[in-house]
Amino acid sequence: MNVHWHRRDLRLSDNRALAEAAADGPVLPVFVFDPEILAHASPPRVAFMLDALESLRADYRKLGGDLLVVRGDPREELPRIADAYDAEAVFWNRDYSGLARERDSEVRLALDDAAISRAAYHDAVHHEPGSIRTNKGEHYSVYTYFWKKWRDREKDAPYDAPSEGEIAAPDDAPDVPGTTALPTLADLGFDEPEADVPPAGTEVARDLLADFCEEAIFRYADERDYPAEDGTSRLSAQLKWGTIGIREVWAATEEAMSRTEGVPDDEGAEPEEGTEAASVREFQSQLAWREFYAHVLSARPDVVSRNYKSYENDIEWREDPEALAAWKEGKTGYPIVDAAMRQLREEAYMHNRLRMVVASFLTKDLLLDWREGYDWFREKLADHDTGNDTGGWQWAASTGTDAQPYFRIFNPMTQGERYDPDCEFIKQYVPELEDAYPEDVHGWHELSDAERERIAPDYPAPIVDHAKRREEAIAMFEDARGDD
Repeated sequence: MNVHWHRRDLRLSDNRALAEAAADGPVLPVFVFDPEILAHASPPRVAFMLDALESLRADYRKLGGDLLVVRGDPREELPRIADAYDAEAVFWNRDYSGLARERDSEVRLALDDAAISRAAYHDAVHHEPGSIRTNKGEHYSVYTYFWKKWRDREKDAPYDAPSEGEIAAPDDAPDVPGTTALPTLADLGFDEPEADVPPAGTEVARDLLADFCEEAIFRYADERDYPAEDGTSRLSAQLKWGTIGIREVWAATEEAMSRTEGVPDDEGAEPEEGTEAASVREFQSQLAWREFYAHVLSARPDVVSRNYKSYENDIEWREDPEALAAWKEGKTGYPIVDAAMRQLREEAYMHNRLRMVVASFLTKDLLLDWREGYDWFREKLADHDTGNDTGGWQWAASTGTDAQPYFRIFNPMTQGERYDPDCEFIKQYVPELEDAYPEDVHGWHELSDAERERIAPDYPAPIVDHAKRREEAIAMFEDARGDD
């Protein structure tokens, strides 16, 4: 018997370590609620995880097995479980954050001390961190060059799920501490999330993927930036928690590509712009962005708390608790920013274009440290991913890899007018503006106090002047650069 230790791979299909364990099975699947990891968690993420585990447990039961659930330190629990079940080895899929790598290193040592074999696999990304490098042997800090190599490398086919009879049932094994029952949020010390967290699980993820690849993927390049459109896959939380495998997602996009016109004949060539094939390729490039940031995180785990990019002097971020609170609450007086921040609170999700908009607003309009925004996203997003979120926040703050130049600053009013021209998205989340004309919403910063009072008395005036703050942001970064 082997043990498979689930973490961010809450699925049976296309699970590399599980498939490897089952090849020399049977397999006892285990999930450990680690208090050290839970200390960095949040209600939306734990709620999503528990839903995913519920689905995973049901899938195991269909095969005649079950999921063993344990609460404690995996350094102690995994050797104990392996010994009690006379397991030959413990299998798992690697994670790339500094915290996870430190934990896994200590688990390896604990298993070694107990004379129990172990095997870890790269599974969450197509190409393992460190495998795509510059000619100098360094990790890429510019996405475009990374994408070209990533795109042209062969992708593995999805791994098969275990079959009936290959999964062990914990009740048939020695009596060790553990259960097949899942704890509640309250059991784990978490409140109910403020947001309506989306459902989790492989069936949910596959439905999302199938629906997206049926139509929306062919319009993705044109519609992905418009939050009122149903133009994105909504797979981010499923990928973060591994309820669906990345190889399965890639295979679905390749199948969609085969149904398009405009696929280039030459291997490595890009589809013609404006074609359905180009839209599929654009979505595939977003999958590559996810892996780009995983590679960066693996090479530089310190990006969670430190700037990736160095400046001659420290960036003099402001301290402004009131502005930060207004940003978090969606009460800045900038409609597209506020709509996005309220979507986050209500759904534990935010549209990708708007993540860039609100991050730019926090760092370039409010002049607040990107780490304040990263911490809030970590608290509120069901799909919070350390690599993606640190990469996105540092991009917006002009401190990261391939970052937005410090002098290119999103205009929040222009962003709203361009990507939500009819205010459909804004009015969904900011009902105070429900009766306002789009031109008044997009020109909110230009209206007089009397006009704003007449149009939407319950919606605030802008808390900062964008034009003035833009100049202050540029000056702040020029000081950090040491410019005269």
